[in-house]
Amino acid sequence: MKKGFTLIELLIVIAIIGILSSVVLASLNSARGKASNAAVKSAMSSLRNQAEIFYDNEYSYSDVCIDPEFANILANATTTGGGPTGDVSDYCVSDTNTWAAYANLKVEDTGGAIVWCVNSSGISKGLSATPTPWTVDSCI
Repeated sequence: MKKGFTLIELLIVIAIIGILSSVVLASLNSARGKASNAAVKSAMSSLRNQAEIFYDNEYSYSDVCIDPEFANILANATTTGGGPTGDVSDYCVSDTNTWAAYANLKVEDTGGAIVWCVNSSGISKGLSATPTPWTVDSCI
């Protein structure tokens, strides 16, 4: 009597391993997208702190979008979210008393959000579409 595995048994084992690895890879990609979303939300949250520092120095939010520190944080958030790497002023609007900024999320979030926005009144939330035109009231 010969000992060993038949070709059919080996093919079945290889097929099972292939199926299991595809499930693991799909879960890994989903986790990467969620991690990128968390990084975007964290960066957007830190914009509020930077805007308040700017306001304490300037007594106005009117130029907060072009403040180098603020713009750097926003640029990192938009890049992490997979948005275009253009002028960050496309993602931020401000006037004397208010400001609002947004960044694209890497993957669709709970509730269908594809954009994360924050503003000077403390609102931080997901939007299902990029508001057009983008105004300081778009994140309310």
